[in-house]
Amino acid sequence: MNPAAAEQQFADYKKAEKKALEILREMKAVSPKKVDIELALLVAVFELHKGTLPSGTISAIIQGHIETLLPYYGGKALKPEA
Repeated sequence: MNPAAAEQQFADYKKAEKKALEILREMKAVSPKKVDIELALLVAVFELHKGTLPSGTISAIIQGHIETLLPYYGGKALKPEA
């Protein structure tokens, strides 16, 4: 991938991440139970791929993303959002 395409891909990701964090704040206002929010977010991932991938593949995608994120979040308690 050329550098310009990689930069654009990262910029697109950061826009999606920003929106996801906005949605998370809205979800926290709806339900104080983290398990409700966690399950709802996982359902959203399954819905994103519904009809195009088998559930096992979607599960593997989720696991792969978790493994990618662990070095950034693992091993330490995260500070709550202000």
